[in-house]
Amino acid sequence: MISQIEFRLSPRPRGCHLITSEVLRHLSPLPEVGILNLFVKHTSCGLTVNENADPDVRVDLETILDRIAPENLPVYQHTMEGPDDMPAHAKSSLTGISLTIPITDGRLNLGIWQGIYLCEFRNHAYARSIVATIYS
Repeated sequence: MISQIEFRLSPRPRGCHLITSEVLRHLSPLPEVGILNLFVKHTSCGLTVNENADPDVRVDLETILDRIAPENLPVYQHTMEGPDDMPAHAKSSLTGISLTIPITDGRLNLGIWQGIYLCEFRNHAYARSIVATIYS
């Protein structure tokens, strides 16, 4: 059986944000066994799984991504939407826009220190749309 829901995350400022609880609040009870696919419908943010305990990891991850794709490089051609837009597209390609997580015993089968992140790469907060598909 396949079920699907689309929902919007609350707006978040630039940075990497732990969203596991918010995602789960939007989902119906999970099946005993299955797969959850999350897809964010935007090109200037990303989804990833990483450390859920120490918030310094989220800060450091943003710092690393900012060094990989800095703002205001004179070689960028796509600049009409502001200095943060082209680097946001590059970071989105690096982190990815979808996740697949196994479901076991009616719960996301994440590691003990893992959580779902929304990485917001724009300087202004946006509500982001997520499509969640559950395969059971």
